[in-house]
Amino acid sequence: MNIKLKNPLCVFDLETTGLQITKDRIVQIAILKVHPDTSQEELNLIVNPEMDIPQEVIDIHGITNERALKAPTFKEIAEEVKAFIGNSDLAGYNSNKFDIPVLAEAFLRVGIDFDLTNRNFIDVQNIFHKMEQRTLVAAYKFYCEKELKNAHDAMHDTKATWEVLEKQLDKYDLDCNAAALADFSRAGTNKVIDMAGRIALNTKNEVVYNFGKHKGKTIEEISKKEPGYYGWMLEADFPLYTKSVLRKAMEDIKDKRRENTEKNMGEKLTDLQKKFNS
Repeated sequence: MNIKLKNPLCVFDLETTGLQITKDRIVQIAILKVHPDTSQEELNLIVNPEMDIPQEVIDIHGITNERALKAPTFKEIAEEVKAFIGNSDLAGYNSNKFDIPVLAEAFLRVGIDFDLTNRNFIDVQNIFHKMEQRTLVAAYKFYCEKELKNAHDAMHDTKATWEVLEKQLDKYDLDCNAAALADFSRAGTNKVIDMAGRIALNTKNEVVYNFGKHKGKTIEEISKKEPGYYGWMLEADFPLYTKSVLRKAMEDIKDKRRENTEKNMGEKLTDLQKKFNS
């Protein structure tokens, strides 16, 4: 069963200096771009993270500091990566929780607006965990009946992820539409809008905090009850994209309040004019 694509789908994987979204940096980005006509393109780049790669991380993906130092920085390749992705939907393995937030953070860090709105995000790991509860290596063996060699090389992992997704579509009665797959592969009931899982939309399409003591509560509600919480988030160690989404949500709330105030003032003025004229 072939996936039905309206836009191209960029299946990608990142190798990084570590697992902290706000602090660690990309050392390899590999993208397999699948077009609606099923043709494919590849982009595979080693990246200078401009920081030391810990030995325990080198032992996993094999990219040494010496090799990374010879590579371009993310700032130098950012426009190329953005142009390659274009308007594509995005897919990966654990990509909703890690790869997409890290990529968005990297773009924002170099001053490039990487628009994540109006895209579908297919997380192959979430589909796999909902169906089988395994790892990527096990997923590859389970679905593709092959051993995953060179695991933790970004391009090998990227191609394996695409093969697993194709096999999942063959095996399960899933809607092959990218939007439906994105919805199915999303973890939880709320729709995450900052990719790091901190800000989401509830079933009423209201923007809510998706973590901590205010989980499930609307940002508008908390802005009234605990206005300092918004400022704390902007100052704390949250991803830049999370902060950007939060600022936009707060701006929308302020605009809504302003409109309501102007509307109420207009209604009061109309009532006074009616009284005066009578």
